[in-house]
Amino acid sequence: MSRADATRARVDRRTKAFAERDAQHEGRSAADDCLSALTEAAQETIARHGTLDLSASDREAFFEALVHPPEPNPRLQRAFDAERRVVEP
Repeated sequence: MSRADATRARVDRRTKAFAERDAQHEGRSAADDCLSALTEAAQETIARHGTLDLSASDREAFFEALVHPPEPNPRLQRAFDAERRVVEP
């Protein structure tokens, strides 16, 4: 992070005291500790939303569809044909 980048947060006294105490335990400044906690929370949120948890049967069905995809139905075939006419005039 460059010095030009900044994020500010207003917190109540109790939250600020917790953050300062946590920073002391970690041996770093409150700002560095908050940045570290924010980064960790963001990474966990992104990972949680970027991961698809499937049951065993759902996983099997998903991979079966990838390996042996169904034939396109008439409506999908018409959409392919229309797209092809636009993209490949």
